[in-house]
Amino acid sequence: MTNLIINFLLIGLNLFEKEIKIIGVGDMMIGTNYPSEKYLPLNDGKDIFKDVSQIIREADLSFGNLEGTILSGDGDVKECSNPEKCYAFKSPDNFVNNYKEAGFDLLSLANNHINDFGEVGRLNTQNILERNGIYFSGTIEKPFSIFIENNIKYGFAAFSPNKGTIQINNYDRAKEIVSHLDSICDIVIISFHGGAEGLKYNRVTKKREYFLGEDRGNIYEFSRLMIDNGADIIFGHGPHVLRAVDLYKDRFIAYSLGNFATFKRFNLSGGKGLSPLIQLIVNSKGEFIRGKIISARQVGLGIPKLDNNNEAAKEIKRLTELDFPESELIIDNRGNITF
Repeated sequence: MTNLIINFLLIGLNLFEKEIKIIGVGDMMIGTNYPSEKYLPLNDGKDIFKDVSQIIREADLSFGNLEGTILSGDGDVKECSNPEKCYAFKSPDNFVNNYKEAGFDLLSLANNHINDFGEVGRLNTQNILERNGIYFSGTIEKPFSIFIENNIKYGFAAFSPNKGTIQINNYDRAKEIVSHLDSICDIVIISFHGGAEGLKYNRVTKKREYFLGEDRGNIYEFSRLMIDNGADIIFGHGPHVLRAVDLYKDRFIAYSLGNFATFKRFNLSGGKGLSPLIQLIVNSKGEFIRGKIISARQVGLGIPKLDNNNEAAKEIKRLTELDFPESELIIDNRGNITF
């Protein structure tokens, strides 16, 4: 009888276990005043997230990759032979309000644009985010972030192959960071900027990838290694296209979330314009319960709009079935993810 009562209580506890909603999106750069202010959106960018902000704000925690710097001043721009073709990004300081008001709590700075304006730009971006209560990591100054939201203690670390960031190819350092976070946090979220770029690089090769001579890492190996050392959620970005998702040890991996809100200076043709929001429901230990791919597409100059045709969900479903036919995940055409 005692065992029956204990089992009943355990079942009851599981039924009432806390569910946590976490949203992840891909690359964001909502306007740059370099090389000209003509690359800034109207109304100080306040309308960029208008169609998707309610969804973002409803999550317990929302993540994105900040592809560029936040800097009103000049900084030290990277060298370019032709400024008109120089992809160096800096948004005015006040643009941080657009991310904050849209509902973003957590941003990765580990990518190939955080140093577009040198140390000045990198440090200013971090100072602005810190002053506005947005958590971040991925730079040499901020290799990880620890914070508490709704009585859940989170750890966050971001990686890339780029200068001034925490290196995706330094496995010893990555394991050290993630193991430390796992030892003191309830849920550990990892972000990486990796994999080759472009429409023809939408597959998870499970091999080391190179692009323009740069070692962009083996993101399949890296993701599993991070989970082996305590990570609970992996959000990937970098290829500018969507890639498959997978489940490993009951932990969710998105190999590339593509472009989400990339104004004017990005090529948004074809699959590059698909802009999903990955909505995850996890328990207090970070274990995957269910999810949903909320489809959006960038329209006009780069504004995410919800897509009733669910093209992003269908594409992620297709790629997941191609790259991980053995995956436990089941994705329907409306984007619901179960297992």
